[in-house]
Amino acid sequence: MTAINRYTCLSTLIGLCLAGANGTYAQISSINSAVLDTRVFNNFPSATGTYLNNYPSSITLGESGAYSSTSGGLDRDEWQFSNNGSSAYTLGASDYFSVSMNVTVTGTTAVDNEGGYIIPNANGLFPGGDLQFLADPNSGFLGMFGGTGFWNSGITYTAGLSVTMGMEYFYDAANSENAFQFWVNAGSGNVYSPVQDWSGGNVAGDVLGAYYQIGNGGTSPGASGQAVYSNIQLTSIPEPSTLALLGLGLLPLSRYLRRRV
Repeated sequence: MTAINRYTCLSTLIGLCLAGANGTYAQISSINSAVLDTRVFNNFPSATGTYLNNYPSSITLGESGAYSSTSGGLDRDEWQFSNNGSSAYTLGASDYFSVSMNVTVTGTTAVDNEGGYIIPNANGLFPGGDLQFLADPNSGFLGMFGGTGFWNSGITYTAGLSVTMGMEYFYDAANSENAFQFWVNAGSGNVYSPVQDWSGGNVAGDVLGAYYQIGNGGTSPGASGQAVYSNIQLTSIPEPSTLALLGLGLLPLSRYLRRRV
C-alpha cells in the first residue's frame, strides 16, 4: 500500500471513530437555552409571580403574596434546559452530564421557601421519586433527597447566602451502574456527596432543570421570596463507549507517527 493510501485509510478510520464518538454525546451539547414552566403548583393564584429568563447568566423565579386562609399548599415554578428555546430538552438514557450554577434564595423564612435542581421522576425509575437538590432557608437544609438517595451537605443554609451547587450524572464503570454525585461550595471549597449508584435506572424521557417554591404565609399579605440561578454551566460527559471509539482512532495514529519519526 502506498503512503497516500495508508494515510487515506488512516484518516478515514479516525474520522469514523470521531464521528461515532461525537454522535454519542452531541445531544447534551445541543442545549442552548432554558424554558420556564410557571405555577406547576398553583395553590395561591392571587400571588404575584416574578419570572426572568436570561439564560445562561441568570434565571429568577419568585412569588409574592402567597396567602391562603387555610394552612398548607404551595406555589411552585420551574425552568428546564432546552435546545430549541420553546420546549424542555428530553434526556436520553446515556445523556451523561455535569451541571453547576450559583443559587441564592431570599424571602420569608417562617414557611417553606426553597429552590434548587429538580429532575421529575418522569419514567418512574427513581427509587425515591423526584430528585430535588436544594437550598432551604426555612429548615437550613442544603443537600438532596428523592431520586437516588439522600445527602445532607452539613452546611446550614440561610436566606441570601449564594452557594454554588453542582451535580454529575455519569456511568460508574467500577460498579457497572449509572450514578449521580452532588457537590456544594459556600465559600470554603467543594463538599462532595458519596457516589450514588442507580441499579437498573436511567434518565431516559426525563427533563433537567430547577425550581422555586413557597408555602402559605399564614397571615395577609402572605409569604414572598425568590430564587436566583446564575452562572449556569452544563457540559457533556462522554460515555465509556465514546472514549473507546476515540482510543480506537488515536492508537493507529500514534503508531503511524512513531513509524514516521
